[in-house]
Amino acid sequence: MDTVVDALPGGVELDYPQLLGTAMAAARREAGRGQVAGYIPALAAADPEGFGMAVATVEGEVFGVGDWERPFSLQSISKLFSLALVLAAGGSGSSLWTGVGREPSGTPFNSLVQLETEHGVPRNPFINAGALVVTDRLQTLTGDAAAHVLDFLRTEAGNPAIAIDADVAASEAEHGHRNAALAHFIASHGNLENPVDDVLREYVAHCSIAASCRDLALAGRFLARHGLRSDGTRMLERSEAKRINAVMLTCGTYDAAGEFAFRVGLPAKSGVGGGVLAVLPGRAAISAWSPALDRAGNSVAAVAALDAFTSASGLSVF
Repeated sequence: MDTVVDALPGGVELDYPQLLGTAMAAARREAGRGQVAGYIPALAAADPEGFGMAVATVEGEVFGVGDWERPFSLQSISKLFSLALVLAAGGSGSSLWTGVGREPSGTPFNSLVQLETEHGVPRNPFINAGALVVTDRLQTLTGDAAAHVLDFLRTEAGNPAIAIDADVAASEAEHGHRNAALAHFIASHGNLENPVDDVLREYVAHCSIAASCRDLALAGRFLARHGLRSDGTRMLERSEAKRINAVMLTCGTYDAAGEFAFRVGLPAKSGVGGGVLAVLPGRAAISAWSPALDRAGNSVAAVAALDAFTSASGLSVF
């Protein structure tokens, strides 16, 4: 029988509202640091001092602070859900891992450098090149990759209002020359199953989904629940959930994953919309958002908040 364990040694109870208050105070101290993602014009107008954070426990409790119910653009965080859906549809025999690796890239998330020397096989599923391959495989499996990501988020968050932001999608498509170059190069090596234009359309669409910290924390609980969805059905085997968490820890925050693991100590996926989704296996999913980014593309304030949360609670995977 599937179970979810949520207990600290000695039966210690956590005061989530207090921890969130501590985290928000740490985030506020970072006000004014970083830059919004100006290379996507539709994201350039985001308030750099906005901040929200939410915790969704494995039992279904949700706590939040700041602008935790304000939707923001998920961007690369959506790559986590497309990956999980491919693995859920294809099972352990999925051919996905022949087309994308599981190693940190050490280069920016939109870099073309490694693709040529590695014959069109991206280093991991969370850089743009890898996410294009994942989206391609999800398109093959479902016929509508973005719709399946959107449906999953709506169902797990219990929020049918979650939607693709058409303005962000149009802005990304208009300025997505580098992603198009990545996709064409991957296709030239026979590593896409669908037409490049179809893959780019689906990729841009799911990256342009807007959701709140509340929505995101609830949608990410399946990884804290070792592969169980909100209704108790099994989406992934425990081993698959473990492997996704492992790739998040090593690759989920671009080429700053080592620094994030050092400071926060949790598997996480970030996006240039300013969001970060972190997983505390067996206990909770945690989402933080603030639009101003560091040089690697991670939210300065959100990372500071997660650092403060794990430091104050004493919780991490280490």
